[in-house]
Amino acid sequence: MNVYDSGTMESLMEPLGYDTTNNCENADLVILNTCHIREKASEKVFSELGRLKKIKFERAKKGEKTLIAVSGCVAQAEGDSILKRAPYVDIIFGPQTTHLLPELVTKANRLSTTQIESSFPVNSKFDYLPIPKTDGPSAFLSIQEGCDKFCTFCVVPYTRGEEYSRPAMDILDEAKVLAQRGVKEITLLGQNVNAYHGESIIGQKIWGLGRLIREIAEIDGINRIRYTTSHPRDLSDEIIDAHKSVDKLMPHLHLPVQSGSDRILKAMNRKHTCSDYLYLIDKLRKAKPDIAVSSDFIVGFPGETDEDFENTLQLVRDVNFTHSFSFKFSIRPGTPASYYKKQVSNEIKSKRLLKLQKLLDKQNSDFNETFVGKKMAILIKGKGKGKGQMLGSSPYLQPVRVENSSFKLGETHIVDIAKAEANSLLGKF
Repeated sequence: MNVYDSGTMESLMEPLGYDTTNNCENADLVILNTCHIREKASEKVFSELGRLKKIKFERAKKGEKTLIAVSGCVAQAEGDSILKRAPYVDIIFGPQTTHLLPELVTKANRLSTTQIESSFPVNSKFDYLPIPKTDGPSAFLSIQEGCDKFCTFCVVPYTRGEEYSRPAMDILDEAKVLAQRGVKEITLLGQNVNAYHGESIIGQKIWGLGRLIREIAEIDGINRIRYTTSHPRDLSDEIIDAHKSVDKLMPHLHLPVQSGSDRILKAMNRKHTCSDYLYLIDKLRKAKPDIAVSSDFIVGFPGETDEDFENTLQLVRDVNFTHSFSFKFSIRPGTPASYYKKQVSNEIKSKRLLKLQKLLDKQNSDFNETFVGKKMAILIKGKGKGKGQMLGSSPYLQPVRVENSSFKLGETHIVDIAKAEANSLLGKF
């Protein structure tokens, strides 16, 4: 989502004469687009601001002005704190006011006070946003934002707001523009993407994600469709049927479970049980036997016992995930879980995380090994690190290094998988 938002900001600033640079020392405007999901991500913001402060002051000595802006969820949640800790920041704006960036930059250039905008406008920001800049054959497309689930560990409802689904026709129009730009693979985005329920045509039937996927699949040039991130409560039969019958929908689903303990899931307010989750996995695999499933896990949630953690390990064994993301529980200010008693020590969280990641890594490695000696369709996305290599992705989202420098961006080639490595595959043509 932040990558998508950053591309939007680039497009917004172009009419004002701005272009991008990879060198902060030469930048007239630096925007930190931030994430508030974990404490480490938030703290990195202030560390980076310290570095930018030096650049700002050095440029000022030469008569060059540098505007520093902080956007995204940290800006939304900690705007006042940012202003206190880094008063040299010129602009602070949340994810719902991205469309106001040109106005905020204009004011910051004219005035000497920090511009802060963290409201939740009545009108959707998407009504005012350009299509983000794209680079390569893959692109993100935001279809839904915000969340109404209120998991006790999560800040998203407070920083991104309530669930909002973009009108379906707007999404299809954007997808067609992406196809015209040469995009071959679209990833549909949302904090709770499979809760999508967008208006089709004014006054007519609401579309779910499954129907939207079917319509995007009809667009010439779009060959691959993905979506992220999902919630088990909203994985409908319509979506499962799309996995069965829409060839362009890739055989991979990221479905966060967070824990294998029903007691912890209840404390998290996840609104599903382990049995619910396993039932969905079974339905998915019956509909699409080759589907790959990845997930998210939080280790050391308040009150998590050794038994709770062992239940998580057992669920991992039962499902056999392809690759997953796992993290130690991180207190996020203002969330219900931040006030829970029985916080788990960092030492225990670290030990559990290591054990879980060892199991997940083994499953990932075993999954990759199953493709050695087989042929796979690889979408070429860029150059590989090795000489004469190109880098692509498999239908299952695995990075694939291909030893053929004649391949071009956006092409899809059938390659032989010669080797499986820790986090990627090696293909030959």
